Amino acid sequence: MKTVRIKINGLVQGVNFRNYIKAEAEKLSLKGHVRNLDSGEVEVIVEGKDENVDAMQAICKKGAPHSTVKGVDTQEMNHIGFDDFKILDI
Repeated sequence: MKTVRIKINGLVQGVNFRNYIKAEAEKLSLKGHVRNLDSGEVEVIVEGKDENVDAMQAICKKGAPHSTVKGVDTQEMNHIGFDDFKILDI
């Protein structure tokens, strides 16, 4: 079980990025959340099986259709214990 915080920058807001990440997280049985940041970045916090979290990191690096990912910063975190995966408002 792994928990990571992923910050994605580039053209990632206003292009359905959060909905795409939520759908992919649910396919991978990941829990956590995604939200837009005031900085223009998107933050994803996910936890689940190591290989599924690694797959989400790859998805974030590739980006959603119509997005342009310029950079991804990943940081491991302590387990949080989310119940599901949500899209949060700023």
